[in-house]
Amino acid sequence: MSETSSKKRRLSFPLIVAGGVSSLVLALGMSPTFSAFTASIQNSLNTAGTGALVMEETSGGVTCKSTEGTDGVSGNSAICATINKYGGTGKLLTPGGAANTTYVVIKNSGSVAAPSFSLSPGACTQSVLGTSSGTANDLCDKLKIKITTGGTTVYDGTATAFTAVQALAPLAAGITATFTFSVSLDSSATNAYQGLQASQPLTWTFGA
Repeated sequence: MSETSSKKRRLSFPLIVAGGVSSLVLALGMSPTFSAFTASIQNSLNTAGTGALVMEETSGGVTCKSTEGTDGVSGNSAICATINKYGGTGKLLTPGGAANTTYVVIKNSGSVAAPSFSLSPGACTQSVLGTSSGTANDLCDKLKIKITTGGTTVYDGTATAFTAVQALAPLAAGITATFTFSVSLDSSATNAYQGLQASQPLTWTFGA
């Protein structure tokens, strides 16, 4: 065998080996993927909802709802001018006379509990009622307010002093609470308190 032929064989062998390896890699790459056991669960129903906190106030056949405001449930705040907890001008007071008594029912008509429930008074203001009126300017000091619910006194004092927010018992959804408002004129009031009117805003608030 010639030296040239021997050199050709030595050079050809690595090429043959390299070609065989390449063919094997290509063949494995084209082979189908091996399968295995699998198991899975898909939760297709995953939802979350929000509750509604709605207040309902009833007195003497009149009902007001928090959703009756201009923004509906989005604002959830309404002004109720048809329920007068102090008795109004239909029950005029006299010094030391009978008190005006009004019953108010607050209901949580929403779908969630109200763990926070309060009554917030505004400032008491005085105005003239009719054409003949006295000269006193402190009627709110003579106006006595007593509020009770379930045997518990919420407030007992003058309209002037009634300024602090009153924390009330939580109210579950669908549950009601009845409040009694008793308003009277102090027996020390003189003729100077005739023909006057006192006004005080009160705001019920639920929180959740």
